[in-house]
Amino acid sequence: MGAPLSGELPTWARWTGTERATAFTLGVEEEAMFVTPHAWNLAGAIDEVLPRLPSAVAAHTSAETHAAAFELATGVHERVADAVGELRTLRAAMRHTAEGCALAVAAAGTHPFAVWRDVAVSTGARQALVYGSMRELARREPTFALHVHVGVPDAEDAVRVTNAMRVHLPVLLALSANSPFWQGRDTGLASARTPLFQAFPRVGIPRAFADYGDWAQTLDLLVRCEAFPEPTFLWWDVRLQPKLGTVEVRIMDAQTRVEATAALVALVQCLVRVEALEGFADPVAIGAPEVLDENRFLAARDGTDAALIDPAAERRVPLREIVADLLHACRPHAQDLGCTAELESVTQLLARPGDKHQLAVARSAPDRLHGLVASLAADYSPAA
Repeated sequence: MGAPLSGELPTWARWTGTERATAFTLGVEEEAMFVTPHAWNLAGAIDEVLPRLPSAVAAHTSAETHAAAFELATGVHERVADAVGELRTLRAAMRHTAEGCALAVAAAGTHPFAVWRDVAVSTGARQALVYGSMRELARREPTFALHVHVGVPDAEDAVRVTNAMRVHLPVLLALSANSPFWQGRDTGLASARTPLFQAFPRVGIPRAFADYGDWAQTLDLLVRCEAFPEPTFLWWDVRLQPKLGTVEVRIMDAQTRVEATAALVALVQCLVRVEALEGFADPVAIGAPEVLDENRFLAARDGTDAALIDPAAERRVPLREIVADLLHACRPHAQDLGCTAELESVTQLLARPGDKHQLAVARSAPDRLHGLVASLAADYSPAA
């Protein structure tokens, strides 16, 4: 089926691109959890905390499906340092407000020992829609992710970038893996969040699209047939956001420390720019969805120890080699974007992976997983 003309696009699909001069601006969305000090279990407290937030912070905070979860969203920034600076401020304000409610805040891909009986669904209208659609799937333990939006002015460029970013998603997942525990057990996975979230529909790595018309027609059929009310109920690992004019990368686990978030945000921003201006992803890999799906699993299982499949070379390549090549390609773009320091800190994710740090803390803490959650809370927004 041919692509519709821009005038024939449904209203929701009209691309609101940024000007070329401000292409590759970014925004960060970060999910996190409320926990109770001492017991360190999840606390379904969003309705208690949200009204107490300063209005400037509340405007950047939203409820999630579960009452123990929330999302902080930065404004639009040109530089990673500015976005991360705002995120630090939001984290500090959330921690301060939560302390006033006798609560703490922590970030990781999963809560290490929560079980579904202990969670409640939020009361918001969107959350009610999710529960009505997902039924009891919505009551599984909450998961927490990091989302990065990068502005791309032209819709066709955005589709091309999204097709290419599919190749990089397993790398970003492996670097961000920060959820080795589930229901009090060491899962043997670096990112248990990934298969847990897979229970929802409309998740995973999307197919490649021929052009923007192909993408818009595909989604519009689902919207018109009431599969979901609008495209933000599509939870792919990377998706287009026409209303914002962004490519949104959603595959990453939430990071405990904001420094790790900064590294991942820089890598995403640089990769989008590389793919938009030069093209880096191998066309063979772009056209190999089965390989991408397998690499996604390998990344979730092995984290930074993963060796991913290169379909062109027909061999497995250690993640460290892949990251070294990506950093080499991204460095000139990082210089132009002003995020060289943050990009170079990606090597710290290889040296100190979130999943392995959690395992080490759990082994050394006297009360194991309770001590781990205490550590996660302490690292969320350290007091000045």
